[in-house]
Order: sequence, then structure tokens, then C-alpha cells
Amino acid sequence: MKLISSIVILIVINFIPAFSDENLKFKIWKKNFKKVALQNNISEKTFDTVMANTKFLPNVIKYDRYQPEFYEDTKTYISKRTSDKKVSKGLILYKKNIDLINSIEKEFNIEKELLLSLMGIETNYGTYVGKMDILSSLATLSYDKRRSEFFTNELLILLNLIEKKQIDYKTLYGSWAGAFGFFQFMPSTMKNYAIDYDNNNYIDLKNNIDAYASAANYLKKIGWKIDQPCFYKIDLSNDIPKKYLNVSAKNLHNKKKLKYFRNFINDDSFLNQKLDDLNVAIITPDKDIIPDAENLSPAYIVFDNYEIILQWNRSLRFSLAVCTLKDKIKNEF
Repeated sequence: MKLISSIVILIVINFIPAFSDENLKFKIWKKNFKKVALQNNISEKTFDTVMANTKFLPNVIKYDRYQPEFYEDTKTYISKRTSDKKVSKGLILYKKNIDLINSIEKEFNIEKELLLSLMGIETNYGTYVGKMDILSSLATLSYDKRRSEFFTNELLILLNLIEKKQIDYKTLYGSWAGAFGFFQFMPSTMKNYAIDYDNNNYIDLKNNIDAYASAANYLKKIGWKIDQPCFYKIDLSNDIPKKYLNVSAKNLHNKKKLKYFRNFINDDSFLNQKLDDLNVAIITPDKDIIPDAENLSPAYIVFDNYEIILQWNRSLRFSLAVCTLKDKIKNEF
């Protein structure tokens, strides 16, 4: 409760009267945030050391307001991230780390092609993990009003990980939103699922050993089902009730058993009848986001595994891209 009440206090602080200098307002915010951090078991020494050089990053606010997941149409978004070059690069990485990846697949019961796909889309197989100062990014987004509560919580979690010496703050460079490592874990994900797999008393998510084990552990814990589908692209008939069409990743609604939706699919011969009793949802990801997008196209039947990837990243297109790349890599084995 202390954390929640502290976050509420911090949100109120965000509404201080406007100053002409954004940096000055940020400095005032940071001074008040220090009080919140100390109330949440962060030592003054850790705070002063770690937060000393944090600064307001205006570009982070710009990135937060414009994300390709919300502006690119589905075909463009997926094709950019699942190219033949991306598949080939994943296979090269696999061959270099074959023993590690195979052993993690066996231990955690998570397909190697899924792990390769996630790493490929998140960081281009570790070649682009981001160069932003994560502490400054999280501080900027905590200071900003739009999602202050969420990012304040993430920043406090990260400071606690640093306090406990589980993470080296000097390595914290990543995405503009505060995600870190080969699989882009947010601090809360690090806390709940990251593993010191090589037993060196330190979690290094820019190291294949810890990174792959942590990603597999995360997927296993949130319910990934091996060898079950993510989605099928479908051609919807015009008579499908609009209430069954999901256009947002926040909460897929009006699920039905697959056999029910067969009545609204123009050609359902490719759908495995063994899946008929599984609950599924229909998504039309371009509607309400892409100007002049059609109501019923593109459309997809999505399964539980698809929603597992949504927990990783709340984007309809991201989940489609991950599962598409996964299947392309699997076809090469």
C-alpha cells in the first residue's frame, strides 16, 4: 500500500504550476521523487549515486506519443519484421548457440523458434538493444503526466533491483521506454522472471545465458502452450456481428469456440477441427487506427498463445509479427 500511496502523491506532484523551463520542473520533480524512493526502501546513497545524472529527455516524450505499432498497417508492420534476412540471421545465431538454446528449450518446454523470434523482433538478435539511458527515460516518463503511475512503479522497482545488487546500474542502456537487454525486459519483468542462469550472482540480460533462460522462464510462467497455434488469417463474411471484432490489444472480448466462428468464415477448410472447442477471438487490427481501413480485412482468429505474446507487448501487430517469424524460422529446421 505504501507504494500505491506514494505513486498517488507523485501524480499530484506532477501537476505543480507550470514553469518556463522544463528542466527546472524536472529537477523539482526529482527532489520530490527522492522522498518517495526513500519511503520505498531505497537508500539515500543508492539514490544519490544512481539518479545523480538523470535528466529530462524530451525525445522520450515524442517517442511515447508516436509508436509504429499504432500507425503502420499490419501488412507493412509484419513484412518489415519477418523478412528472409531476419530468418537467416536467426538461424546463424542459433547455430552459434545451439547447445544453450536446445537445453533451454528442453528445460523450460518453450520452442527455440519462439525465443529466436522474440529476440529477432525485439533487438534484431541482440545487435540493437537501445542506447537510451534507461534511468533517465523512466524518470522522464514518470515525470510526464500521461502514464506517470506505471513508469513511477517501474522506476522504483529498478532502483530496488539496483539496491539489492541484482542489476548493475552502469549497464542500463536500452529502449526509450525503459526496456533492457536482448529481450527488452521492463523492470517489473526483470523482478518477476529474470534468472541468474549461470549462477554468478548477477543477472545480465545482455548475455545469452541469462537472457534466453529468463525469456523462457517468463513465457513458461505466463502460460505459453507448446505446439499450439497463435493465429490464422481468415476471410470474414459480411454478416459477422461487429461486436466480435477486436480492434484494441487492451482486452480481447466476445470470445467464442472456434466452431461457432466457422459460420462467419468464407473458407474454413484450412482450420484444424481438433481446435474447434478452443475459445478464440477475432481481431481486425487496422480498423480504427489506419485511415480508411476496411472493416473486415485483414482479420485473424487468435488463440491463447497469441494473448500470451500480448502480455509481452500490448500490440496486436507485435503479436502477429512474433508468431509469423516463429513459423518462418520453424519451417527452416
